Amino acid sequence: MSAAVALTVAGSDPSGGAGIQADLKTFSALGAYGTAVLTALTAQNTRGVTGVHPVPAEFVGEQLRTLFADVTVHATKLGMLGTAEVVREVAAVLAGRPGGPVVCDPVMVATSGDRLISQEAVDAVRTELLPVSDLVTPNAPEAAALLDVAPATRVDQLVEQGWALLALGPAAVLVKGGHLGGGESVDVLVTAGGVVETRRPRVATTSTHGTGCTLSSALAALAARLHAVDGGDAGLDWAPLVEQARDYLQQALESGGALGVGAGHGPVHHFARWWSA
Repeated sequence: MSAAVALTVAGSDPSGGAGIQADLKTFSALGAYGTAVLTALTAQNTRGVTGVHPVPAEFVGEQLRTLFADVTVHATKLGMLGTAEVVREVAAVLAGRPGGPVVCDPVMVATSGDRLISQEAVDAVRTELLPVSDLVTPNAPEAAALLDVAPATRVDQLVEQGWALLALGPAAVLVKGGHLGGGESVDVLVTAGGVVETRRPRVATTSTHGTGCTLSSALAALAARLHAVDGGDAGLDWAPLVEQARDYLQQALESGGALGVGAGHGPVHHFARWWSA
């Protein structure tokens, strides 16, 4: 039996806490072989982003087509795509379903607050990328941007926006409620079958760099392992995968501060189960 293969299509983070670096760490931690297609170089650290250098859309497409021509990919995670042209190129390639279930993390704003994507790209994500996604994982500000509404401040609004996003074409939506505050972090999974709330105690830490990347790549890794076994993604039940992914992220968040990396929002500890700082 061959290994489960997961693909990340995302930007690079030199500090190692987010982007393809976080995705590949997460894939490895959860038992999937990681592959990567680069969409952008960033100049960033734990305190912020100072520059973004996009990879041309045609070369992003060439990376994808060349990979798929040789490697069987069991699940694909989409992160920061950067430009509308890259979004359209990625959507066009994935429309043929060569990379298994697609987990789309619509990265728009870094933890530091820096904007990472243009309005034109937001529009392209809404109209072209969501319809080819099996699961989309926006946080509250990202969900609001995709729907052109105010960010949710209550769980019932997360649910409402989850239904609105589902109507745009993805098979499932996980709206993350970390921005809502309170003693618990509440995420809402919305599918055609209904709504599932998932809760974890909020972790008091500043080591939150790359949390969204880590959660979505964990979901892709877990989906890849299932897809590698059953050979298809029909009827994929995201609810148990969300719980497993959140358990993984919870431990990574609880252990991130011990790493002592950077002076800003430090990274989570992707390998907390295996070694301690």
